Amino acid sequence: MESDSPEIPKKGKSKTPRKPKDSVLKQKSPAEFFADNKNIAGFDNPGKCLYTTVRELVENALDSAESISELPVVEITIEEIGKSKFNSMIGLADHERRDEALYDDFETAKAREKRLAKEARLLEVQAKNAALGKKGKDPVATKAAKGREASYYRVTCKDNGRGMPHDDIPNMFGRVLSGTKYGLKQTRGKFGLGAKMALIWSKMSTGLPIEITSSMKSQSYTSFCRLDIDIHKNVPHIHVHEKRENKEWWHGAEIQIVIEGNWTTYRSKILHYMRQMAVITPYAQFLFQFISDSPEKNVIIRFARRTDIMPPVPLETKYHPSAVDILLIKRLITETSKQTLLQFLQHEFVNIGKCHAERLIGEMGPDFNPKMPVKSLTPQQIVRIHQLFRQAKFDDPSGDILSPAGEYNLRLGIIKELHPDMVATFSGSAQVFEGHPFIVEAGVSVGGKDVKQGLNIFRFANRIPLLFEQGADVVTRTALKRINWNSYKINQTQDKIGVFVSIVSTKIPFKGTGKEYIGDDISEIASAVKPFSSVAISSKQRL
Repeated sequence: MESDSPEIPKKGKSKTPRKPKDSVLKQKSPAEFFADNKNIAGFDNPGKCLYTTVRELVENALDSAESISELPVVEITIEEIGKSKFNSMIGLADHERRDEALYDDFETAKAREKRLAKEARLLEVQAKNAALGKKGKDPVATKAAKGREASYYRVTCKDNGRGMPHDDIPNMFGRVLSGTKYGLKQTRGKFGLGAKMALIWSKMSTGLPIEITSSMKSQSYTSFCRLDIDIHKNVPHIHVHEKRENKEWWHGAEIQIVIEGNWTTYRSKILHYMRQMAVITPYAQFLFQFISDSPEKNVIIRFARRTDIMPPVPLETKYHPSAVDILLIKRLITETSKQTLLQFLQHEFVNIGKCHAERLIGEMGPDFNPKMPVKSLTPQQIVRIHQLFRQAKFDDPSGDILSPAGEYNLRLGIIKELHPDMVATFSGSAQVFEGHPFIVEAGVSVGGKDVKQGLNIFRFANRIPLLFEQGADVVTRTALKRINWNSYKINQTQDKIGVFVSIVSTKIPFKGTGKEYIGDDISEIASAVKPFSSVAISSKQRL
């Protein structure tokens, strides 16, 4: 007979419920945030880190030279550093493995034989496909062995630009979100981090400091600074900061940093980047070098200057009323030197004259008057201003502040690097997206050197190449889906077609955290990109 009485639990230690730990409010510095989320700034893996470091240094060098109207001369060197050399740099003795089976990359003879056989079969299939003219699928990247040894590289970039004031160098490199690219104007930088993110990656992967040598025009000394960054405090940690004699009266900057990277996997991306930069910047001279432990793997490429005509320097501008939000209005009020609301509207925004400002203030309601102190505005009044800015009519911002490559330079760059049989270029007029002016330039080439059959799409934003996430980009989708190439007597699959589209703006509407493409859903951009086909292709000229 079954008993209804509850089962008596077995004797043992009674478990007292754990007390939840009190949560502790912690704060992260900007440097810590980017160290923890380095993929946001393009530092996804060692190979991408090497690529992004090169890109950041080259773009800073170009900006620096152009800011003083100097034809850019940029030298970029990637030097491979072997394990023994790296260990000696950090004062670490070499270590021989004692227990091979302890390591993740340990492989038995049988496993190695199986892997090599599989790789041989794959190579055989690829060779057959190539012989038959089949493209075939790219080989699936094998998962990196957990126990692989890291590869290290010294990246050096030297330019003939403006240089940096001696006292500003530590903060320019060792304090995240401190720099010169935070005004409203067309800039190459996507995040405003520049070499700071490379320094954070160096701190994470090698622990070695960055070295900066710099001198400004007519300066009798060069500044030398060796520093790293205190990630937690977001401040520079200075090792050496001194002035040295400048006998040659050189001006510019030379930056040297040692990082973990992967040249093998990102070699083609880095070389494509340099080539495309030479296309969009034909007035610059580039020297690229890769120095390997094995001399036969060395790479030296010179990208010669083709013209001495430089685009105008982009100008800093004020905000368009339709491009501001409540936080920005509050910031402008805090920073303004103007006393009254009328003066504030006139002088802190574009396309608001005195008469227009008075009409706007009259429309805001009885709580507003032209002479009221602007710093006395309440949060509710600021919201009212923002609402009116979104609804009122304003003239479009001018495109004169922008610095497109120019149709002449774009054409020269394409001819210089691709040597096509036919090329045509087109430059559109300034248009507007969310209060920001933008200009689209385009080129189409047929034939050429080192150009694959089919469509070869080259995308540029603020005169820098975009190499990743091409499929979702407005330029790619326009070229693939919205152009009838046959109507221009161009075979989309057999001919070697180059499609070049450059967009410049005070604010590029990038998509995704990596800011690598411009979305196809922005109608203003899409409608500006599409017409290049009919205008450029129908006006094509033989060289």
